[in-house]
Amino acid sequence: MSLPGCEDGRRAIGHASYFLAQGGAGPPVLLLHGFPETHVCWDRVAPRLTAAHRVVAPDLRGYGASRAPAGGPAGEGYAKREMAAELVALMAALGHERFAVVGHDRGARVAYRLALDHPERVTRVAVLNVVPTIDQFERMAGGPSLGYWPWYLLAQPAPFPERMLGADPAALLEHVFDTWPSRPEAIGPERREAYRRAMTPPTIAAMCADYRASFHLDRRHDADDRAAGRRIDAPLLAVIGGDETQLADAEDVWRPWARELTATQVPGGHFIPEEAPEELTELLLAFLG
Repeated sequence: MSLPGCEDGRRAIGHASYFLAQGGAGPPVLLLHGFPETHVCWDRVAPRLTAAHRVVAPDLRGYGASRAPAGGPAGEGYAKREMAAELVALMAALGHERFAVVGHDRGARVAYRLALDHPERVTRVAVLNVVPTIDQFERMAGGPSLGYWPWYLLAQPAPFPERMLGADPAALLEHVFDTWPSRPEAIGPERREAYRRAMTPPTIAAMCADYRASFHLDRRHDADDRAAGRRIDAPLLAVIGGDETQLADAEDVWRPWARELTATQVPGGHFIPEEAPEELTELLLAFLG
């Protein structure tokens, strides 16, 4: 599947080769997808954004059609700090020194890290259905949810989780898409098949490295920032699905992290770009200006 109004391309950054879709004209905005998806999740959002913005929508490092070396034992190479720095280089290579960034799920973790580490690059940042990684681990420790199983399963040492996912990736996707959205039909057969095709052994390895990095590295980076009182300088928009009851306090959680925060809800569950594309697009057009 392609994003309407965008052209597909590829760009090498360091040891990684990024697959990306880009299109439109105007102030640049970087769209970052989450687990277990690809840039395809933006196909109902990107077309309207391209009327006013230059949209860049890559597959995350190692996900989908992007290629990168395997992560280290603690997820080295997939720490959100490393992924953010690589995306700064990617945007610079495309001619964008300053840009807005919108991220969902895992992409949102890269997005807020990008804003913390590279404030001179980020004009605005929107995060969808997340709280900071350090806060996420703290809330799971106080009463882990069965719905947060990827945080601990995929962070296990290799190759155990890679073998688990690789044994039946279609079953994994069906479980996620049938249980995480409020409306499973929002992720229809065509896009489910696109995500299934993307679940190659390298992508599975990248997914596990991504979660290992959060367990071993990302939360430490967050803890250091929180202890130092660092905050996101760019205006921050936090969007939560109305049915994500475990994130009902997201506004309170994000407030200490942001100098300027707007928090709101849209209908649906976890997969906001696909469950509430019209509502999300209206919010983003207003926020991005």
